[in-house]
Amino acid sequence: MSLAAYCVICCRRMGTSTSPPKSSTYWRDIRNIIKFTGSLILGGSLFITYEVLALKKSLTLDTQVVEREKMKSYIYVHTVSLDKTENHGITYQARKELHKAVRKVLATSARMFRGPFADTFSTVDIEDHDCAVWLLLRKSRSDDRAARLQAVQEMSEAHHWHDYQYRIIAQACDMRTLTGLARSKESDLRFFLRPPPLPSLKEDSSTEEELRHLLASLPQTDLDECIQCFTALALSESSQSLAAQKGGLWCFGGNGLPYAESFGEVPSATVEMFCLEALVKHSEIPTHCDKIEANGGLQLLQRLYQLHKDCPKVQRNIMRILGNMALNEHLHSTIVRSGWVSILAEAIKSQHIMEASHAARTLANLDRETVPDKYQDGVYVLHPQHRTSQPIKADVLFIHGLMGAAFKTWRQQDNDQDLTEKVSEDETKYTTCWPKSWLARDCPALRIISVEYDTSLSDWRARCPTERKSIAFRSNELLRKLRAAGVGDRPVVWVSHSMGGLLVKKMLLEASKKPEMSTIINNTRGIIFYSVPHHGSHLAEYSVNIRYLLFPSLEVKELSKDLGLGDLIPVDVNHLNICKPKRKDTFLYQRTLQFIRDALAKDLEN
Repeated sequence: MSLAAYCVICCRRMGTSTSPPKSSTYWRDIRNIIKFTGSLILGGSLFITYEVLALKKSLTLDTQVVEREKMKSYIYVHTVSLDKTENHGITYQARKELHKAVRKVLATSARMFRGPFADTFSTVDIEDHDCAVWLLLRKSRSDDRAARLQAVQEMSEAHHWHDYQYRIIAQACDMRTLTGLARSKESDLRFFLRPPPLPSLKEDSSTEEELRHLLASLPQTDLDECIQCFTALALSESSQSLAAQKGGLWCFGGNGLPYAESFGEVPSATVEMFCLEALVKHSEIPTHCDKIEANGGLQLLQRLYQLHKDCPKVQRNIMRILGNMALNEHLHSTIVRSGWVSILAEAIKSQHIMEASHAARTLANLDRETVPDKYQDGVYVLHPQHRTSQPIKADVLFIHGLMGAAFKTWRQQDNDQDLTEKVSEDETKYTTCWPKSWLARDCPALRIISVEYDTSLSDWRARCPTERKSIAFRSNELLRKLRAAGVGDRPVVWVSHSMGGLLVKKMLLEASKKPEMSTIINNTRGIIFYSVPHHGSHLAEYSVNIRYLLFPSLEVKELSKDLGLGDLIPVDVNHLNICKPKRKDTFLYQRTLQFIRDALAKDLEN
């Protein structure tokens, strides 16, 4: 406009010096053209600027409102005006057409440059970090599995977002994405909303009584004899306990269930334990899982979990029940809606291996996106417990012995330090489970599984009406569970201690008789026996392609002589400590590591 004014002034000056009639007309026409063009450009620019600002206002999220409402299940955006006078006339039509044109331009440019505007969400006026949130949400719902996995990985690696942005993901993501975030090692816990409020207990009721009602609501016929017996005892003793609490009667023992080990112990806590153990067995039956869910079992178990935060035994049985229920895919949505995923996401990050491993098992059963296998009760993955891009090339299975357990059997050899101090120390100095801490670091391409089963001295077997927990029974049971977990699809190395070695041999013998289990035999690369009494066994009957490493302790050294195969390495350690190395650099661990690497050398190279 300043240039046009300058031209007009110059024309006037020239007109005063000379006044040919034709030249005056010519410059007058130029001035008119300039006036018209300038007015048109100025007016059009103002109009376009106004409409673009209006479009910006209509598409921009109000982040302040989002911040205020971040804990709710919805997000406010600016709505269209309800004034009818704004929706008529040429102005309204012009704005409508302009908005359409702008959207077409953005869509066309996105297709040309493959930009983010090609997504369904409009990102015209959203900040970069907000744009990423919505685009990742959209990507997590893609039909492409690889895109979904990448979206979850990018979400888990986001550590610079504002609090409300994590809450947007928590409110808007689907069940599949939430489970993936819970299984991602670096995920921020702000991705998970707090569990919904639990329903109030009935008047004059208690958690113990509600637990008893839940157990009594499950079918009691056509069950395993041990389940029937144990359930009947738990119901009977819980009734006596409730009657004693309400009527002032004090009773110990009843029908044989010792729910008070000492005079200082609260009987109700022990009754809850036995009810939970019965529910663990019931939860192995899919139809009973449906009953537990329908009768409010998920909420009741969550209440017990919160009440007994200082009782690992109670929490362990609750996690076992939840892990069994997660085996049924039609219950996944109910488990997620009940708020358990947020509890599991926190538990899997625990420094206590038992708590983390139980949570990892349940989340793996919920994660059908990346985990095709199903982990039944007693089968725990020590590595990898989170989603990982590391390809798994082989399996190493740890089978404990008499009076052992999936975790404590494989701890570092005990010393005079306090256990609480051990947990907080560096795992390279002390570990509560050396397969998870040491072996996983030395061989990250392995899936490391630890198995837990009832030994012959367990309370469960003592109360069973029939003798059914022989090695043959356990071997068939474990064989079925391990096959469901995908054992046999990859090369396998077995690591066993004491009676666990006899169980491994029995499992391999049973697998050789069943065609559907032949993959376990064919893919077994080696077996490590820690202090296993082989007397009376015939190892030579097994495949000659299997390698053996025998560590006899002082107690079984004589029984292990003259077996005629494998490497027999006597170790001057007692029966309990032979599978518990003192340090990572000791001969016991290093020789075990060398055997696993040698047995799987070709598989790990490929």
